[in-house]
Amino acid sequence: MKFADYVYKTLKGKVPRGKVATYSTLAKAIGKPNAARAVGNALNRNPHAPIVPCHRVVKSSGEIGGFASGIGKKVTLLRKEGVEVIANKVPKRFILTRL
Repeated sequence: MKFADYVYKTLKGKVPRGKVATYSTLAKAIGKPNAARAVGNALNRNPHAPIVPCHRVVKSSGEIGGFASGIGKKVTLLRKEGVEVIANKVPKRFILTRL
């Protein structure tokens, strides 16, 4: 299985609607704790969206981060799922710290 496939499988199975994970947390969950940037790159090329919900991954600070379809679209999708976004940042109560 390719690195990106591990990222997609873990994200799809472990991050439910109404919650988000960080790139770093997702990297740790797939056994690659130093690969947060690679996780972001894999998600940017996600061919399975929206089945694999790459919009549910944010920076460690809670900031939205990048999104292939634009940050505005990412914010819209998160809010539609019940995630609060204030000034392009997700409050800590929505961020999963372990997967």
